[in-house]
Amino acid sequence: MTYEELMQKAIEVSEKAYCPYSKFPVGACVMTDDGAIYTGCNFENSSFGMTICAERNAIGSAIAEGKRKIKAVAIFSPVQDNCAPCGACRQVIHEFCDNDNDVDIILQNGNDLKIFTLAQLLPESFNL
Repeated sequence: MTYEELMQKAIEVSEKAYCPYSKFPVGACVMTDDGAIYTGCNFENSSFGMTICAERNAIGSAIAEGKRKIKAVAIFSPVQDNCAPCGACRQVIHEFCDNDNDVDIILQNGNDLKIFTLAQLLPESFNL
């Protein structure tokens, strides 16, 4: 699947986001090392700390199917170009990859895609 196709899936799932408080819908599409695709959108709660980001929602779906290695994540919000993952999501992505340089984070800026490695977005990451 191309990165454009991953982004299209992120765009589509962003329309299903539940964000009555922030009005900030986000969609994510995760591709695992075997090419499987999982999507997720953010969903909020009036207890803001219980809000789940789109990226972690998609990764959770992959985990539920037994997947453990992420190769790429496309992230989209209709209200912000280059909608990058938050710090918590960056760390979760890191948890499910072999090498931060081998995971691409795909963002959309207008009609163009911007691609970063996880290593660029999460320098000096750590493992236990």
